[in-house]
Amino acid sequence: MGHMSVNHIYRQSANAPDKVDITGAQMVLVMKLTGFCWNVYDGRQEQEGLADFQRERALLQLPSLLDFAGYVLFFPSLFAGPSFDFVDYRRWIETTMFEIPPGTDQKSAPRTRKQRRIPRSGTPATMKAVVGLIWIFMFLKFSAWYNTDLVIGDEYMKYGFLRRIWILEMLGFATRMKYYGVWYLTEGACILTGLGYKGIDPKTGRVQWSRLENVNPWGIETAQNTRAYLENWNKNTNNWLRNYMYLRVTPKGKKPGFRASLATFATSAFWHGFYPGYYLSFVLAAFLQTVAKNFRRHVRPFFLTPDGQRPTKYKIYYDILSYLVTQAAFCFTTAPFVLLSLPSSLLVWSRVYFYTILGTAASMAFFASPAKSWLIKQLNARNRIAKMDQHQVQQEQQQRQRQPFSRDSTMEEPIMGGGLPSDPGKELDDAVREIKEEVDARRQRGASVSMPTGQGMKEAVENKIGRKL
Repeated sequence: MGHMSVNHIYRQSANAPDKVDITGAQMVLVMKLTGFCWNVYDGRQEQEGLADFQRERALLQLPSLLDFAGYVLFFPSLFAGPSFDFVDYRRWIETTMFEIPPGTDQKSAPRTRKQRRIPRSGTPATMKAVVGLIWIFMFLKFSAWYNTDLVIGDEYMKYGFLRRIWILEMLGFATRMKYYGVWYLTEGACILTGLGYKGIDPKTGRVQWSRLENVNPWGIETAQNTRAYLENWNKNTNNWLRNYMYLRVTPKGKKPGFRASLATFATSAFWHGFYPGYYLSFVLAAFLQTVAKNFRRHVRPFFLTPDGQRPTKYKIYYDILSYLVTQAAFCFTTAPFVLLSLPSSLLVWSRVYFYTILGTAASMAFFASPAKSWLIKQLNARNRIAKMDQHQVQQEQQQRQRQPFSRDSTMEEPIMGGGLPSDPGKELDDAVREIKEEVDARRQRGASVSMPTGQGMKEAVENKIGRKL
């Protein structure tokens, strides 16, 4: 990390895009080495006290120098990632990654070439490469229309406020295309080696190649909340930050909070370099994540049924609004990540009136006020009423089951005026028919019984319909 930081400073001071930059490869190397160190540390701890993820990746013995060098310098992901843990690399070189689970239909087994255990991966790798090239071509086109010169130039202020936000959104989208393209190409290279293999999908029976998937463009561009946005972007780096920073700074037995989020985002900014724009973006993102958690916990449940399993008819409006807010907030937040310098970042933020900062501050003040307690009370009251209504319905059903011959449980049609059934003739005929069927059934069993007549028939019919004639 220290050597990489020195190179970050040199790159920033030189400001020479035409020079070869090695910091990208060093960033991948830092992820691998820090993850490897934590895996060795976990291997020396009591295994019972480790989380499942830590126990699965713990290294009880150090690998050979050759295996370690092969892992660190794995060429398809050397310059731009994706990063992965040593346990995945070891399972790949030992080919245990490709073992078919017991009970799997042999027809679903992936095809291999001759005696090789690595499944054929040429087609999915080629598809990734083609899509990656398409993203890069789109980046070249869109970056000519939406670039940093546009948002810091005077022409930008000739547009209205909403149009300026839209341009910020397209600037971020154009920048993301570059990463989409590069990561698709490197993922395709890893798939071609077989390292991207993730087993067989139990539902479809098809081979999965998403082990080293680094980005999900559709998930990002349609994200309705901060969590979905961040989880679909630079996935392997997020896994590294979550497993080796976010969860490591959290005391055992406690849930990660704002301090863990802030420490994680600060580490991410430090890992990226020392441009002020990185720190503006990541620190604001930490606050955004906290605000988003509060909305999801205390506002979103109002748009779900009390059991939280089904959406209400108003949920679609919440989804649309949350999508627009999420995308607008992140195009503002990520602008300094593209602009890098402090003057340019503050200039662009001021041109859209710091709307995300103001909205975040207002939201945090709202949830720090008594309004949060009021929301919790309203939600608890709503759920309590729903439980009472459900309990009342259950009691009524149980009461009907205990009284099978009552009017409510035997008659499906409504009662007409004066307490008469809507079809009294049909009701009497049904009662007589049931009595006859019961008499015939007893005779077949050998019982000596006769069809009631007169007063006996009247009493039997009254018992069947549950009221006096």
